[in-house]
Amino acid sequence: MDIFLIDGPVRLSGSVTINGSKNASLPIMASAILAGGKSILRGVPDLSDITVCGQLLEQLGCKVVKEPTGELSIDSTVVDNPFGDYEILRKMRAGICILGPLLARCGRAEVSMPGGCAIGDRPVNLHINGLRQLGARIHLKSGYIIAEAPNGLTGKEIFMGGPFGSTVLGTANVLAAATLARGRTVIESAACEPEIVDLANCLNKMGAKISGIGSPRLTIDGVSGLEPVEYEVIADRIEAGTFMVAAAITAGELKLTNCRLRHMMAVADRLRHIGVKVEQDNGGCVVSATGPPRTADITTQPYPGFPTDLQAQFMALLSLADGNSVIIEKVFPDRFMHVAELNRMAANLRKEGPAVIVAGVKKLIAAPVMASDLRASAALVLAAMAAEGTTIINRVYHIDRGYEKIEQRLNPLGASISRQSV
Repeated sequence: MDIFLIDGPVRLSGSVTINGSKNASLPIMASAILAGGKSILRGVPDLSDITVCGQLLEQLGCKVVKEPTGELSIDSTVVDNPFGDYEILRKMRAGICILGPLLARCGRAEVSMPGGCAIGDRPVNLHINGLRQLGARIHLKSGYIIAEAPNGLTGKEIFMGGPFGSTVLGTANVLAAATLARGRTVIESAACEPEIVDLANCLNKMGAKISGIGSPRLTIDGVSGLEPVEYEVIADRIEAGTFMVAAAITAGELKLTNCRLRHMMAVADRLRHIGVKVEQDNGGCVVSATGPPRTADITTQPYPGFPTDLQAQFMALLSLADGNSVIIEKVFPDRFMHVAELNRMAANLRKEGPAVIVAGVKKLIAAPVMASDLRASAALVLAAMAAEGTTIINRVYHIDRGYEKIEQRLNPLGASISRQSV
């Protein structure tokens, strides 16, 4: 198992290119199942989650190859084993995205309930209810979702809202399945995240008929079949936001290329509010800070609100603000396992239900800490770069799920991060 040794404090400066989006790549990879033949995806990041998704597709019968050019090819000519094994699904929440495409392509799917990060309860009932409304017969057995539609699926008006807003992966599952359903499907309260927009655009390029893309009301007119596609995924807005916070927490200056600020208005707004400069620059942006941040109140919400996947990183940043901030988590109310670890580094955080009161401190101090999930890992790396001393971060396999070789990208910018096996 690998650990990080991170020396701080440091000041970051330089330029970094943002990779393709993990959260867009995974449902697009799953949707390649819908079209027999070879699809070529560009910009897919080299992450452990991507590797696991490739293994999952290979188990179904697909051939997945990382080409020497960096492109990812998925040959779904044969999909003859519509079974998502627990041993793979337990590693990755987004593996559930094969459920809708498998059901539409094969008329049957047996998929394990998913795993992934420990960030609170994330039920799949909205996925199941949506697919049932398309005509699937679904039951649970020994931890597996058994879905059958031997006569195909039929379009219907479906409401996808839940107690914490729309469901991104649920929207992806129902959207993909509806492309091959008979008639028209309307998804009301669909997720509007850029990753869902990217999936819908990719499906349309495959021959689907989807309108209302980017809105909470998607209309899908079913087609008889889809064709393989060549497609480039969007830039990763969460990785971009993490590097923005890296510049801010180290009072540095970073130029981010391949960064779509239009996907990050809520993030840019909060950064500017606390005194960080964010300037558009030729398909990217420049982020700079000259001192500790001002205080801010943040509430996570579905897109276009502030993303839950950047909550932990901003908590690390606001730990150094002069005064009190409040962070309210409305997407995953239990997503606060990083609070205890940041407190080990001399932060002053107090959890109150679905909120954390952040009392700013003058400095963070290095300590041994434990990564609990992907975004918490990123928050600890950020805090460690600003802290005095050498921080040890355990279980960094979490960060490899969502950030490609992060130490090799941060070190040239001024960080001092060493990966060691223990």
